[in-house]
Amino acid sequence: MKLNFPNPSCNFDATNNRVGFWGYDTVIEISFFVGADALKMLCPEMANAEAGFLKAFDAGRQRIHAVAEKVYVRGRTGSYAYILTAEDF
Repeated sequence: MKLNFPNPSCNFDATNNRVGFWGYDTVIEISFFVGADALKMLCPEMANAEAGFLKAFDAGRQRIHAVAEKVYVRGRTGSYAYILTAEDF
């Protein structure tokens, strides 16, 4: 099943140094988080502040969505959240 990403919103999680976004498998909302290591790989000039994280996410959005689809496992028991790291890219 292909995930949909109709909501372009994302949010900065300062506590965990990552950006969160959502995908949808039919009516199920799946949370994804992209860690600082992955964002720095996608955008090496990224600043270590909220604006830098969000700018890096926007610059790599298509690739991030493609990786999210790759790592998503439909029906994964007990979890609807995935953390994408540099190794996933």
